[in-house]
Amino acid sequence: RRFAPSLSVQVFGEAGADRAAQIATDTPGSVLLVSYALLQQDAERFAAREWATLVMDEAQAIKNAAAKRSQAVFGLQARFRLALSGTPIENRLGELWSVMRACNPGLLGTMARFNERFAGPIERQRDKTAQRQLRRLIAPFILRRTKAQVLDDLPPRTELVLKVPLEAAEQAHYEALRRDALVAAERSLSGDAIGQAQFNILAGLTKLRRAACDPRLASPHLSLVGAKVKAFGELAAELVANGHKALVFSQFVDFLTLLKAPLDEAGIAYQYLDGSTPAAERMKRVDAFQAGQGELFLISLKAGGFGLNLTVADYVVIADPWWNPAAEDQASGRAHRIGQQRPVTVYRLVAEGTLEEKILTLHRDKRELADLLLDGQETAALPSANELIALMREDKEEPGV
Repeated sequence: RRFAPSLSVQVFGEAGADRAAQIATDTPGSVLLVSYALLQQDAERFAAREWATLVMDEAQAIKNAAAKRSQAVFGLQARFRLALSGTPIENRLGELWSVMRACNPGLLGTMARFNERFAGPIERQRDKTAQRQLRRLIAPFILRRTKAQVLDDLPPRTELVLKVPLEAAEQAHYEALRRDALVAAERSLSGDAIGQAQFNILAGLTKLRRAACDPRLASPHLSLVGAKVKAFGELAAELVANGHKALVFSQFVDFLTLLKAPLDEAGIAYQYLDGSTPAAERMKRVDAFQAGQGELFLISLKAGGFGLNLTVADYVVIADPWWNPAAEDQASGRAHRIGQQRPVTVYRLVAEGTLEEKILTLHRDKRELADLLLDGQETAALPSANELIALMREDKEEPGV
């Protein structure tokens, strides 16, 4: 309506729509909007015709090249292709290969060849020659714009880390789990295949992350209320008392459930959204919050990482730091976007003396991986199994302890 009023836009799969006719339409200026899920369901019909233009919004949705969703996109015929993403590289270089496969098939070779030539040397060996070669290959096809470059009138965003000291009983519980996880990880690394070892190590780290959020997440039989839940209750009460609205994000749905308790006790109204929320109900809750119904909005990472506009909030609370800082940036971007009139403050709740503190350091390396290829800077490799195990150790501990 704003930039191209002559276009005829249809939403694929709307109630009463003839899907076959929508795909077959050949009217000049026609645009068909389709979700990745519905594209996958009708993949054969979409692939059977040629499209003038293919635009892949939120292209990180196809970062897993082996997924059926990605395969459906790869099967599309289009004369021009454009991928849009705020997080083209979240964890591994293979994600970049997948997006590039959709835009420029063949540019980076097969996945096996890409892993041999680039992903392996860069991620495991810190091969700067491979880094430069890959950067030169993809540079002509990437246009990068940061939010600061294109939104001059956006209010400032402040990021603060709120360190939460654990009480003695909670710290002892976490320490016992940490020692068990460290022993299990070192045993796995020496006895299992590397892939299985990494899986076991990540499982142990995830348990420690959950314990850092609240003891009850790692040991359900405990009735110990974690320090982070208490700190969140105090922060929420302070924000509401000062007339602020906040978005609250966690990767763990059961942790969001625990965070409801102090809000219910204080009589603070809130909205809630996780991956099980139906699409229609999702938008109702978003609209209700934007209309002033609720002081806080509790949202799971997967449900709220993108596609939401919640500019009524001027505070964002990251309840647990995630491996991937890009996901945090996407989450805080729900409030810090076009339409926001007030400065936005982002709080990260970090349990003191836990691996959450080390995750913040890991964030730097993750950001450098993206900057390496998109801005032309050098970077460190992604963590190896030994580096992951180091996250479990106390700084004074040596390997084997």
